[in-house]
Order: sequence, then structure tokens, then C-alpha cells
Amino acid sequence: MNRFRSRPPRPGGGRVRAPFVLAVPALLAVAFLLMPLVGVLARTEWGQLGDHLSSPGVTEALKLSLVVSFWTLGLSLLLGVPLAWLLARVPFPGKALVRSLVLLPMVLPPTVGGVALLLGFGRRGLLGPWLEDTFGVVLPFHTSGAVVAATFVSMPFLVISLEGAIAGLRPSYEETAASLGASPARVFRTVTLPMVAPGLAAGAALTWARALGEFGATITFAGNLPGTTQTLPLQVYLLLQDSPEAATSVSLLLLAIAMAVLVALRGRWTGGGGAAGGDRGRRSVGGGVDDGGVEGALGGADAGAGADADAVRGALAGAARGAGAGGVGGAGVDALRGAGGDVVREPGTGGVSGARADALRGQGADPGRDRPVVDGLAKVPGSGGSWALHADVTGFTRLVLDAEPGTTIAVVGPNGAGKTTLLRALLGLTPRAHAALRLGDADVTALAPHRRGVAWVPQDGALFPHLTALGNTAYGLRAQGVPRAEARRAAQAWLDRLGVGHLAHRRPAQLSGGQAGRVALARALAARPRLLLLDEPLAALDQTTRAHVRHTLRGHLDGFGGVCLIVTHDPVEAVSLADRVLVLDDGRAVQDAPPAEVTRHPRSPWVARMLGRNAWPGAVASDGTLALAGGGRLVVADPLDAGVRALAVIAPEAVSVHREKPAGSPRNVWAGTVREITTAGSRLRVLVTSPDAPDLVAEITPAAAAELALADGAAVWTSVKATEVSVVPL
Repeated sequence: MNRFRSRPPRPGGGRVRAPFVLAVPALLAVAFLLMPLVGVLARTEWGQLGDHLSSPGVTEALKLSLVVSFWTLGLSLLLGVPLAWLLARVPFPGKALVRSLVLLPMVLPPTVGGVALLLGFGRRGLLGPWLEDTFGVVLPFHTSGAVVAATFVSMPFLVISLEGAIAGLRPSYEETAASLGASPARVFRTVTLPMVAPGLAAGAALTWARALGEFGATITFAGNLPGTTQTLPLQVYLLLQDSPEAATSVSLLLLAIAMAVLVALRGRWTGGGGAAGGDRGRRSVGGGVDDGGVEGALGGADAGAGADADAVRGALAGAARGAGAGGVGGAGVDALRGAGGDVVREPGTGGVSGARADALRGQGADPGRDRPVVDGLAKVPGSGGSWALHADVTGFTRLVLDAEPGTTIAVVGPNGAGKTTLLRALLGLTPRAHAALRLGDADVTALAPHRRGVAWVPQDGALFPHLTALGNTAYGLRAQGVPRAEARRAAQAWLDRLGVGHLAHRRPAQLSGGQAGRVALARALAARPRLLLLDEPLAALDQTTRAHVRHTLRGHLDGFGGVCLIVTHDPVEAVSLADRVLVLDDGRAVQDAPPAEVTRHPRSPWVARMLGRNAWPGAVASDGTLALAGGGRLVVADPLDAGVRALAVIAPEAVSVHREKPAGSPRNVWAGTVREITTAGSRLRVLVTSPDAPDLVAEITPAAAAELALADGAAVWTSVKATEVSVVPL
């Protein structure tokens, strides 16, 4: 399948023409900037250019300028790179003042800068006498003074360029590297610097060019001594008095060097280039599927692996009706098998139920290439061990979490509920919450993130764009000190197990979304973590690829010796992957139970709605009815004690829709108006509003809708039997 990239049409459909009142001043500005350059070219004695540039004084000044400029570049890199990182990544008091100090030399007259350097580092300055008495260093009238002066005026170019590049780099890359076991210094060296290399190169080139052309601060602070501090700009100043033609030739040389630097940096500073490395990484991980990407990754996967709405609802309904403490009823198993083979794991066993095994065998995928045989992780070197989890989280997210080895917990909740904050607290990466964390017998609370043994897969995967899939997967092992050859062998084994071994040589930009997701998972598992945190790892995948990756992930979690937390908004993921579902709301745990229990008795309106149910909070009245928070009363078959706050859950298929007021057994009847009709698989979902009750969603067949002649704005009656209402105390 070919991919086409179209350009957005311009407003008006034709070529944009600049207004006259803007075009004339713009052309004058260009002419104003161009005229001095034309003057240099016009006045250059081209026949004597070689003689002028090869004269002893010019040659000596050029050599000195190169020495000073390269020393300046080295000193700027040594001091400016850490300063740029500090300004971009670390909040601290007085940060605005420090940034102003960095910018000051760019707006300060160079001669004023030279005077300031004299008063600070000169023989009679604040620091000069100490430098001379202690180290015998005298900066004025010495080549080192020229280096200091050039560094003062040129280092800001490096700091500003690099700070912007680092600030534009998403912290998730560095945080993911830390979670894989890399120390802060290693993260900076192997992740941050390579990914901001374009900004670093641009800043370094501008710094060098500015140092090469420095004049005012140098002559004021270091003097104008031939062979010692007389750089090329100072030589031009002297030649203007004795030989203007030679001064013009040397000026042309400096002009050519400056233009060469700008031309080399045109992609970074003049808008002609591509995106930086961090942006390339963003496109590669979060993007869509490449030509044949899914087909090549899935091999013979059954086309029925994508779960449609009917299958999802059937799965959830089956889970809710399933007999047994933590199991899933036959209807749920069948529906999940039809949705892609996702069947609830048997709590506490770490194994695969018979129905689940049937579902796995029924996928039709080629286990030799695309989906490895599910046989646990014990056969992979270094994956042994088991670690229970105990976490006492305080701050914005407040809960106590305990889990046995091999437990998978799905973390769900509305936006802002504290799901990601919980994961970051366990990683030790957020000031919003703190986790007293114990993994197995080890208390890792006081340890830095890279020493905790907690691996994190963010939603976008955060694959390092400058490394191949193999290099990404081996990163954690290399950070832990594993020899390179051994780390690459283990990484290749993990890629093979996740069905992407044949893509080991590719960089993230060459991977489809599903392939990148599997590489990110392989990287986390290869690092041999004791706790695995997955933040919506399948959210960016299309439906078919998501089902396939979900199958693979589920198989590997069966053999994982630690605890895994998965943040998800997908009920199928929660049901199929997790032993427990942790429901968060406003930073607190609302419910922590097996998936079947959560589907039968959701304690959160958000969860009930995520499962496709109607959820009405209220309080039990003295007559046993439920006084709804949104107005109205609801008759239930099994009333709770008076005064108890409760949540009424009504399945959409339990709601009947009528054009006339029904007569008979229903005890909950409301008049209402149809506000919306949407398609849900082979059925229709009808939203009905009523002044006597909260909004109600009914699910009916298209035939029933046609028979009732339903349309937006139609007046209808809705009814719910008391026996169809599930009431959960809050």
C-alpha cells in the first residue's frame, strides 16, 4: 500500500503576495544588510588578495586567532554544557537571574565587557591578585587573557542553543534510561547529548565563529600584543591605519568564515532543515503503521483478532455473570475469544486457564516468527527471582499497595485521578507523591531511580532514536555493567521472543507503531526489573496490532517474577491482562479487586461508564428507594440500609424503550427525549434525557429502533425493572 503526503492548500488557492506596505520596507532592510557586504567585495584588491593574506603579520594573527578560538570553544563546552543542562532541567531559586547573566554579554558593549573583566580578573581586580599569588597566573596582556575575553562574549551562544535543545527534549527519554539502571552521568552521556547533538553542534559552531571575530573585549582586557594577544580582528584594526587594501582582504576572510558557518547551520538557524533528534523519536514511536508494517509484524494473525464493540461488551457481560470467585463465565470466555483471545487470568495461579489456552491456540498466528510460544520467562538468562511489592504512597496519591510475585495490576481511573503520579512515585521521579517502597526483602525507598530495579515503559515508548532496536534493548544491561557482547545476545533473544528480532538493525524511525511498542517492552524486560510499570503501552496501536501485542504481553507477564502495574483506559486490557484492577479517583483507591468483581460491582461511576453501564450515585431513602444525586428516585430489588451512599449500575441492554407509557411489571418508568443515537457494533445506543431522572443510555437493535421510529428529539418512555438494578455501597 502506498502512502501519499499532501500539502495543505494555501488560503486563496494561489501564490501569496506580500502587501506593498510590507514588501518595500522588507526590501529596504535586505538592501541595508547587503550593502556592507557588497562594499567589501567591491573594494577587495583581488589581484593582491593572496599577498595580503600570506603576509607575516596576517599569518601570525590568523594562527593566534585559531588557537584562541579553539581554546575558547573547549572552555565554553566545559562550562557551558553543564550550565545549559542546569537551566533546562533543574528548577532552583534565582534561575531567571542566572539566565539573565548568561544573556548579558550578548547585549553588553564588548569594551564594557573588557572593563568588567579587568575589574574582576585584572591585577588590581577582585580575583586577579589571588590568581597571581596562588597560581602565578596573570591574564591581562597574555594569550590566556584573550581566551577569557573571547569566552566571556561567545559562551552565551552555546548555552542558549543547547538549553533550548535540552528543554525541547522530552524528559521521558532520560527518565526511561534511569529506570533501566543508567546513572545520571551515563544518561547525560548516552541519551541527552546524542539526542541534542544538532543543538550542541550549532551552539559550538556559533561560539567558535564569535570567538574568532572577537575584538572589543580582547583589546580592552588582554591588549594588542603581536604574537600574544593580537588576533585577526585586531590585525584588521591596525591595517586600516597603514594598509586599507590589506584590511579589506583580511575582512573578506573573516566574512567568508562567518558565512560558511551560517551556511553549515542553515537547517538549524535559518529554517531550512528538519526536526531535531527528539522530534524524530516522537514521530517514530507515536506514529501510525508503515507500509506493510502490521502485515509483516503479524504474519498469519487471524483477521478476527481485532475486537469489535459487540465482542467487548459480550466479554464484560460474561465476566459480570461468570460463576466462581475470580473466573469468567462461558459467555465471557466465548466473547473474549472472539475479540482476540483475551481471557481473564486465573487469580493467584500465574498460569493460563483452559479456555484461555484455547483462545491462544485459536489466533492463527505463526509462533515461530511473530508471536513466540508462551512458555514463561524462566528460560531467558537473568530473568529468575521473585519479588513481592509493598508500597505506602503519600502525597497527591494516597494508598497502600501489596502484591505477591507474578501479580499484574491494571490501574484505571479518570484523567487526573493520579495513575501516572502513582507510577512516577514508585520510580522516585515526582515531588507530588512519595512511595515507601519494598521489593521482595529490599527496602528501596532511599535509592535513586536507577538503583531501584523498577523499569518503566511510558505511553510513547521513548525509544532512543539514535540507537537501533538492538541497541535500545541492550541499553539496560549495558548500564548495569553487562559486557557488550553478552548484553547484545540477551537483547537479541528478547527481540526474538517478542517477534521483532528481524528488525534488530532498524532505528525507531524505521519501525511501525506496533513494532516500536514491542521493542520498548523488550527493552524493559531485558533490564531484569523487579517491578514493571507500563503506562498505556498499547494506546498508540491500531486495533488489530493492539490485540496481537496484548497476546504477547500477556504470555510474558505469566512468567515475570515481579509485580507489573499497567495503566489503561481499555476495559479489554484490564480484563485480559490483570489479576487485579486498582481504581483510582482523586489520588485515592476506590476499588482494588479481581476483574470479574469490578465488572460485577463497580464502585466508581467512571468505571461503570468505562464498562458501558449507566451509573447513578445516590443515597438510600427511608422507604428503601435510592434518592439519586441527579434528581429522581430509583426502585431497587435489594435495598440497603437507609442513609447509605450507593451507586446504582444499570446495563444499557436492561433499559427498555417505548413510544407509549408501558404498563405491567417495570417499577422504574420515566418520560424522556432522545438526544443521541450512536452505533455500537451491530446494535444502537440511544441516549435519553428526562426531567425525572439522570441521563440514561439504552441499547437496542436497529430493527427495534426502526419499529419505534426513533430519531433525535423523539418523545419516548424508558423503563428498568428493579431486579435489573445492581446497587453497590460507596
